Amino acid sequence: MRTVRGQGLLERRTGWYALGIAANLAALAGVVTAVVFVGDTWWNLLLTLPLAVLWTRTAFVGHDAGHFQITGDRTVSRIIGLLHANVLLGMNEAWWNDKHVRHHANPNHVDKDPDVGVGALVWTQKQAARREGFARWLTRNQARLFFPMLLLEGIALKIYGFQFLRRQPVRERALCGLLLAAHLGLYATLLLTVMSPGKAVVFALAHHALFGLHLGMAFAPNHKGMEMPDPDGPRWGHMRRQVLTSRNVRGAVLTDWFLGGLNYQIEHHLFPSMPRPHLRLAQPLVKARCAEIGMPYAETGLVESYRQALRHMHDVGEPLR
Repeated sequence: MRTVRGQGLLERRTGWYALGIAANLAALAGVVTAVVFVGDTWWNLLLTLPLAVLWTRTAFVGHDAGHFQITGDRTVSRIIGLLHANVLLGMNEAWWNDKHVRHHANPNHVDKDPDVGVGALVWTQKQAARREGFARWLTRNQARLFFPMLLLEGIALKIYGFQFLRRQPVRERALCGLLLAAHLGLYATLLLTVMSPGKAVVFALAHHALFGLHLGMAFAPNHKGMEMPDPDGPRWGHMRRQVLTSRNVRGAVLTDWFLGGLNYQIEHHLFPSMPRPHLRLAQPLVKARCAEIGMPYAETGLVESYRQALRHMHDVGEPLR
């Protein structure tokens, strides 16, 4: 921490983020304009891909705002998060931050990390043993179904956000609910004024499927298949808890862009408020520190990261097969 702070790697890069946000908003406006000009034809489905990619860029901005990577001002960070999550994506910023903060505090801990809790997928053989009926079949086949299931994630994020409204204080519920409703209204108005209802439904489904797939592919390599602390064992120290449960993905500029900087997952977990462009600069320092104290540092290629995650999901379902 002293070395990282001394090199200025925790200082905000507000200008870098401002340019990135402006470029992303301009690109979104350009795609929306193209949707209007293409009009009521099936050719409009081709625009679901760039729109899904830009929505994922938007989600990355919301993620970074939640970590105060863009600015240390909590009010400004909240406004950025609400704009990018609630208004542009229809995803409840409060739900995401609540879940994500708990994940960062105890990554891969089955009792404390919501990302490895029992859901459509399970992450330990103990969880798998309790599955019954359709859920049991799903667990047996979860590795091969993982990527197809990501096609539903874009819609699921909206559902989770609305469900979370019940847990929010009244004023927060009103604000977040209003912004989520505004997103749905604007999205539906755009599609239904440009194309027929049938084409609009197909466009929305294709768009959300591609968005969920891209977003899931960005988050899947980070922790799946990495070490999981024993809930009944001793509590791990901070560095062990963050490093051993995380996996980095090797690559260059394209990988950084595709994964939104989350390919430096170890550095992100050790320094969650570090601006995205500084994560790659902190990596040599973290690797050196891990080597110095004899702590494993997991880093692999993108395809291999998916293979390791899928192998873990396959192994979890093995007793049921």
